[in-house]
This record gives sequence, C-alpha cells and structure tokens, in this order.
Amino acid sequence: MKSIPLPAPKLVVIVVMSGNVLLDIAGPADVFVTAGKILAKSPQPVGGYEVCVAAPGHITQLPSSAGLQLMCATSVLDIRRPVDTLLIAGYNSDQEELEDYTAFYQWLGVKAKEIRRIGAVCVGTFALAKAGLLNGKRATTHWEYCGQLQACFPEVKVDPNPFFIKDDNRYTSGGVTSGMDLALALVEEDHGKDLAAQVSRKLVLYLKRPGSQASFSALLPGYAIGNAISGQLRTWIMEHLSASIGVSDLAAQMNMSTRNFSRAFTKETGISPAKFVEKLRVEVARKYLEDSSLSLETIAERCGLGSVVSMRRIFDRHLHLTPGDYRRTFRTSIARDFTGDIPAS
Repeated sequence: MKSIPLPAPKLVVIVVMSGNVLLDIAGPADVFVTAGKILAKSPQPVGGYEVCVAAPGHITQLPSSAGLQLMCATSVLDIRRPVDTLLIAGYNSDQEELEDYTAFYQWLGVKAKEIRRIGAVCVGTFALAKAGLLNGKRATTHWEYCGQLQACFPEVKVDPNPFFIKDDNRYTSGGVTSGMDLALALVEEDHGKDLAAQVSRKLVLYLKRPGSQASFSALLPGYAIGNAISGQLRTWIMEHLSASIGVSDLAAQMNMSTRNFSRAFTKETGISPAKFVEKLRVEVARKYLEDSSLSLETIAERCGLGSVVSMRRIFDRHLHLTPGDYRRTFRTSIARDFTGDIPAS
C-alpha cells in the first residue's frame, strides 16, 4: 500500500522590521513550530507550518532592541512561493528613514491580494497602516502607542483594549506577548481548539488570556504631575481618597468656581474631574492588590470605591478584570505583605 503524502505545510513568513523586540519574532514562531511538530505526529496526514524569518529588504542581518544581530533566512522580496500567513514584527520610523523600505511596501501592496492572512505583532501595526492595508479597519497595537497610531493614521479604527483584533483577513496584536496570543488564535482558526490547547500547554501559555491590554496600561498618563491642575490636586485627593470627593471640593482646593474649574480641568486632561478621581482610586487599588494582602473589602474602603460589588463593577469598566483576577494575575512574586498607605507620589 502506498503511503499517503503529507499535504504541503503552510508558509508563515515573519518579517523582521527595525527596532523589534526578540519576543515579537520568537514568540509567534515558537507557536507555529510547536503546532507543526504536534501535527506531524497525527495519525491523519495534516499539513503543518513552515516558518520563515525574513528581512524587509536585501540586508538580511538586522539589529534587535536587545543588541543581538538577527540573521534572517532571506529577504521577503526574494520569496517566490505562495505565502499563507504574513506577520510583521517591529517598527521604527527613525530607522526606516535610514534604510529604504520602499521596495518592501511596494511588494506588500502587490502581494496583499495573494496572501491569505496578513498580520502584525505589537508596533508592526504601524507598517501595515503605512502600507494602507488597515484603512477603514479595526486594529490595535501596544497600548502605549495606540494614541500615536490613531494620530498618524486617522483612517484606522484603533482600539487599545484587545490583545488582538481580526478584521477581514487583517490581524493586529497588542504589546509583545500578544503576538503569541494572536499566533495561537491563528492555529485554532486553522486546526481547531484542541490543537491550540495542546500548543498552549506545551509552551505554558493561556489559550485565552483573561482581561485585556487595559489591565496593563496606566489609566492616568503623565499629565498628572508638576504644576498642572491635576498634578497640584493629586496629593490632596490621595489624602482624602476614602472620603466622598465632589467637583466642588476640588474646585475649592484650587480657589476656582466649580464651572471654571471643570472647564479648565477637562481642557487640560481630556477627562472630567469625576472620572479622574475614579481612575486614581482604581490605580491605588491596583497597587494594594499587587503589593498587599489586604482584603478586598478593606481596599475598597481605603480607595473610596464603596463595596466590593461596586469595586468589581468599576474594575470591569476600566480594566476588564475583577479585583480578584487582577490580584491573581499581577500580585508581586516577592510577598511584602504591605498594609500601609500608598504614597501620593
């Protein structure tokens, strides 16, 4: 009896852009390689994956952010075989000005119609947007750069929360390890949940990670410092966090009318005073959950979040996690059993 030949593996090309983080490349590559090894042992002939790490131009030795030199197998411009899945890892606009990637973007524009799936890992989303492949589509990137992505490419519908987003055959992912979340989802899309679960167990990953990028991001950006209104009020709010704090109380601290204060505060921060106080309460509660063994009831009381039920509702709105899940996910590995007050600074 003739042996049944294995179907040809799907070619997954990971394009190494300048300024990449090693895990942007190695993480998704390991997911696909592991899936391929498991499929190779299947009693039924199933095509796996062939992973090719490629440079965007003809210079195949590229630096990484870790200082290591990456030697790519080839240039993406020289690939002649059909590409099933293309993932772009990394992006550095300053480096792109030094290295001419015009040919790559031209190649991408032509090949986009032939490639089944095109995606990006972390800030690689900027490259897809620059190529015009995300116009009118939902997309995400590392939470720190979502604002910049939206400002640079207003035609893209940027969502900073998901770990990854699928819109048609365009896939984008958030910060670094989100590339592995995306790769697992692509394996599941091809071969089902069982294989994806086997890969996740092999690599000790969540098959579906709880929460969202919001769980990792800072709720209050750097404007809450210095002589800005929010910066001047921060210490006072921290000292009265367990109390009820109204807009009139904040206005009185600034010797301003409530109306003028609200207008000036919102213009400075982009959010209302009440929303600022709520976000600061959540930020402090996060620190208690990370660094202390205080009960949820005590944390809710200290932070002015009301009951545990109320705190759970507010956490879900801002972080898409319950306080209990947040503690289990982000609790410091070095138990300090901190029970004091969180400093205002």
